[in-house]
Amino acid sequence: METQLHELRTRLSEINDLEAAAAVLQWDQSTYMPPGGAAARARQLATLARLSHSKATDPALGQLLEALRPYEERLPFEHDDAALIRVARRAYSKRARIPPELVAELSAHSAACYQAWTRARPAGDVATMLPLLARTLELSRRIADCFPGYAHIADPLIDLADEGMRAATVRALFAELRAELVPLVQAIAARPPVDDSCLRGHFPEEQQLAFGEMVIGRFGYDFTRGRQDKTHHPFMTKFSLGDVRITTRVKPDDLSEALFSTIHEAGHALYEQGIDPAFEATPLASGTSAGVHESQSRLWENLVGRSRPFWEHFYPQLQAAFPAQLGAVSLDQFYRAINKVQPSLIRTDADEVTYNLHVMLRFDLELALLEGSLALKDLPEAWMARYQEDLGLTPPDHRDGVLQDVHWFAGVIGGAFQGYTIGNILSAQLFATAHAACPTLDAELRRGQFATLHGWLREHVYRHGSKFTAPELIERVTGGPLQTGPYVAYLRHKYGELYGLAG
Repeated sequence: METQLHELRTRLSEINDLEAAAAVLQWDQSTYMPPGGAAARARQLATLARLSHSKATDPALGQLLEALRPYEERLPFEHDDAALIRVARRAYSKRARIPPELVAELSAHSAACYQAWTRARPAGDVATMLPLLARTLELSRRIADCFPGYAHIADPLIDLADEGMRAATVRALFAELRAELVPLVQAIAARPPVDDSCLRGHFPEEQQLAFGEMVIGRFGYDFTRGRQDKTHHPFMTKFSLGDVRITTRVKPDDLSEALFSTIHEAGHALYEQGIDPAFEATPLASGTSAGVHESQSRLWENLVGRSRPFWEHFYPQLQAAFPAQLGAVSLDQFYRAINKVQPSLIRTDADEVTYNLHVMLRFDLELALLEGSLALKDLPEAWMARYQEDLGLTPPDHRDGVLQDVHWFAGVIGGAFQGYTIGNILSAQLFATAHAACPTLDAELRRGQFATLHGWLREHVYRHGSKFTAPELIERVTGGPLQTGPYVAYLRHKYGELYGLAG
């Protein structure tokens, strides 16, 4: 078994190295690459995707995994070797269904489409992107068709991001949450609006970046194993457990943009930096699902970064960084401003209460595209109609309409959005569990201390990487399945206090 395990690890390490090299090229494309490199970058990424996929679907790897099955079955379920074999076999069985040529095709197209999007979005040029999006839709359907027997064409794409989830499951979860959110949004809308003008003004970029990096350093983000750069659409990427990078975007006239995107992406990075180093270069060395990953970015961004205890410690420091802008603004004013609930056009700028409505309408639209019940040419107008229906707003142009999210323009259509709301729901469930285990958390946040929270998450969530599926992990940590109750209770309590709502 030792010889076979060594061969397995060697093969998996080679696959990981090729994928990490591709991640470096994608990071560079999103940060520093000159526009002239776009065509070659698409070709390079396609080559690496084809090579890594060929290695990941080599029949010899499948035979090796089967040869190791008796050894796996003799081990306890939680044993690292058993988990490695189990997770590697699951990944192999999925990837083996997708032809290498299709993987390379999608990779090249995604790189070219992303580059076109960076030019088209500022101009609101939806006409340029629709033919590219048509190609994305075709490729997405072809990938889904590699997994016959689905109940809905989106099921295989959702499963690739959030294993075990299906379109019907997500729809039911969203319907349950929507029934709670809409009345809350309506109740808040009936209250006097909050003044958030203190967040707008002149906030120099250098000070914004310095403050955000100071905060995430206090959380536990290790800058010796990471860095932050600027990009069009913030993201986290990992090249190894020793190199986990984040990006942000800065608006000199908006204090909240860079700060909360930095905290959000740092939440993702804390997860990856906290994985057991023994899992390096294996399929275990990553977050277990899109939803669990998003639970960490949203936990740190919202349940910590928008909380009153957090700002009781950090607000004086923010005032010191921007004395002219915030010196006369009270903590109460600032806290209410960063938690203002108001329907908005941009998902990434949305408040906690309306955010999930943005996700739900995107999820519905991509399912309709995949089903064929919505023609691609009608997508821009369907987007505007849903925004008017759900949020009472109509985008003035396509820049802040259908072009605003990068996901459909740098990957597949399907499976990209449900993880955000799953993550929101799970963030509150995990935070409530952490609070029950560590009753002093709020007092520690007021002192700017995060070691207890970070340590609890690292022990119960981070270190396991992909060792357990999301349902297995949630059950282990919280003692039950994913449930909306803690999230709804959190929103009702916080925003009930902020807006003086009864009950």
